[in-house]
Amino acid sequence: MNEKYMEALARYDLTVDSVRKGRSGWICGTSQGTMLLQEYRGTMKRLEFETQVLGQVRQSGLIQVDDYIRTGEGGLIALSEDGTRHTLKHWYTGRECDIRDHREVRQAVGRIAVLHQVFKQIPRQEEWNLGSIQVDTPTQVMERHSQELKRARNFMKNKRKKTDFERCALSNFPLFFAQAREAAKGMARLDEENGDRPLDLCHGSLDQHHILIEEKTAAIIEYHKLHLGNQMTDLYHFIRKVMEKHDWDQALGLEMLSAYDKVKHLDRRDRESLYYLFLYPEKYWKQINFYMNANKVWIPARNLEKLKGLEQQTEQRNQFLSAIK
Repeated sequence: MNEKYMEALARYDLTVDSVRKGRSGWICGTSQGTMLLQEYRGTMKRLEFETQVLGQVRQSGLIQVDDYIRTGEGGLIALSEDGTRHTLKHWYTGRECDIRDHREVRQAVGRIAVLHQVFKQIPRQEEWNLGSIQVDTPTQVMERHSQELKRARNFMKNKRKKTDFERCALSNFPLFFAQAREAAKGMARLDEENGDRPLDLCHGSLDQHHILIEEKTAAIIEYHKLHLGNQMTDLYHFIRKVMEKHDWDQALGLEMLSAYDKVKHLDRRDRESLYYLFLYPEKYWKQINFYMNANKVWIPARNLEKLKGLEQQTEQRNQFLSAIK
């Protein structure tokens, strides 16, 4: 084990029984359970925000999270002699959620609902006015991405000699851009309706990699993108990942929404938010964005395959959209 990690661990009031390299750090077996030691490169205000929120989530006793452990002196950072900053947090030995398993994805969605419920019970603090906590709204993101799609369309359209990727992207543009405009318009209307409705805490990066399945429960980890926003974005990101792997299986999608609703009720605004989030062609935008930021002389074959895959899934995706509208 690297000496500087040993120096950092020595600052905690616990006995370390074993250490092994793990997910972006060192997984430690200790007298207080399994922990993860990591280098920390963020700000102290951000760390204090995460610590405050995750500490209250843990205190609820309703869901497992990777909250931070304080040093023997009560600090959140353990310094090694070379000045490297480290954090130590609770960790879990479960495996990542298998999105091919219907039962596991339903279980995961239920745990997301519990997390959202607990988040709603945490009082908002004035000191949360940090840039990383106040993020763009879904409407702002959609409008920005739509402008990027238009610029990309104009660029490809003006090229004299087009690649297969460019021809495919241009042929699909009218359909996907129409959906993008409808989604942004719908989300903007919801923003007006919500008015001064307070924002809620959101995980910010929920997918199968952040949900660890254990025997009878699941831990939700890594809150580096924790922010105030619309909790439906969390649910959308997880379900979209699953749906893309299952060719937009309508029955499975409705099962996941039902699993969430059984724990935390989805009201009309929640359901409309989800509809417009799913309507926006995010995967199409991602492929176009990759193209615009890459070497346009040669586009990997897999990117063209992904673009064609979107075309092939259009009917199933539209059927799912109709079912949740």
